[in-house]
Amino acid sequence: MTTLCAQSYEITEKEFQLFKDIIYRQTGINMSEKKRNLIVARLSKRLRALNLNNFSEYYKYLSENLNTGDEIINLINRITTNKTDFFRESHHFDFLLNEIFPALIRDGYTRRERRLRIWSAGCSSGEEPYSIAMTVCQAFKEERGWDIKILATDLDTEVLMKASRGAYPSQAVSPVPIGYLSKYFERTAQGYEVDQKVRSMVTFRKLNLMEPSFPMKRSFDIIFCRNVMIYFDDKTKRTLLRKFYNHLNDGGFMFVGHSESLMYMKDIFRFLKHTVYQKVHHV
Repeated sequence: MTTLCAQSYEITEKEFQLFKDIIYRQTGINMSEKKRNLIVARLSKRLRALNLNNFSEYYKYLSENLNTGDEIINLINRITTNKTDFFRESHHFDFLLNEIFPALIRDGYTRRERRLRIWSAGCSSGEEPYSIAMTVCQAFKEERGWDIKILATDLDTEVLMKASRGAYPSQAVSPVPIGYLSKYFERTAQGYEVDQKVRSMVTFRKLNLMEPSFPMKRSFDIIFCRNVMIYFDDKTKRTLLRKFYNHLNDGGFMFVGHSESLMYMKDIFRFLKHTVYQKVHHV
């Protein structure tokens, strides 16, 4: 009896450096030596799919097809990590519900501008922006005349397709508060689906945070970028945070991940509470 095994690949030091460089240039992710096995494991599938013999051939193929972008998208989709949950770091959503949104509602009455824009950067499969949208629905349920939109962006086209569908297995919705689950989800044969009201608030778009500038023409009141910058080096983080700063309204809020801090950017972000910051307005 013959057993057919998938071809296994090894990566040389030179090849590893080439892929480290191209991943850094395209995504800002700094792959350390301990990520060598991850690169081999995740990219070997592309070598098999393209019937290539080694990583040098794959790098050559990438370089020759760089302008079309198709294979670079495949590379990025394989390398990026998409760990997320509904209401992850729940204190952020409590702070939105109990502090930020009530203040914005009061301010809306004062200024008579009832407009709210939120950006979920690195949104993965959609749990974060949908959690934000449900929190918005709770906070603004008695309000009328508000123009509220949530932009959700990611580099990975596969997770964006999943996110836009808004369909999740039963185990994925376990962190959702029971009241929210009954109010903002519909039961399906496969699990749960985010209801149309919540989904209509969120727009999903592909965006590379490493782009020199972002295409959004108007600024945001709130930006979430959580557990994304942990993969970047200091230079990349500082450059990205300056861009976020430029896309926040004066006094706007910045949310980061549980192991991230902006204390080294005190000149542009004021610490409010753990992993929550506010844009410093310079006159």
